[in-house]
Amino acid sequence: MAFTLKTIGIVNVTAGENVVIVEPSNVYGCEIGDNTFIGPFVEVQKDVTIGKSCKIQSHAFICELVKIGDSCFIGHGVMFINDLFLHGGPARGNKALWKSTNIGNNVSIGSNATILPVSICDNVVIGAGSVVTKDIVKAGIYAGNPAKLLKTL
Repeated sequence: MAFTLKTIGIVNVTAGENVVIVEPSNVYGCEIGDNTFIGPFVEVQKDVTIGKSCKIQSHAFICELVKIGDSCFIGHGVMFINDLFLHGGPARGNKALWKSTNIGNNVSIGSNATILPVSICDNVVIGAGSVVTKDIVKAGIYAGNPAKLLKTL
């Protein structure tokens, strides 16, 4: 049996003051703002920006092309998606087919939510287990699959 073992760890990260990253985590080629916490078993890929005073809980996956604003909470097991399988399958390295995600300030995303390539405005709460498939342009509480507005804030 032959295999290649690759170790990533924490590589090429631009981090502000008082950033905490708990190992084991794969965090590489990204920017992290002041006073942000990243829990264990998190992957933050290159070309991701995480703002100031954020908390990223364990087992979250933040793929390339995601921007997270300031004072955000990302719950356990939250998955961000950048490939919509536009041609019936994965882009297979064709990054031109990938889409970006923009999360505003003061956004809380509950555990096990899935966030497709969307924009989410400031002051939004996404319920646990929700699937966000469309842009959110109004502050409020959203939940479900697909996520729908439950209450304005």
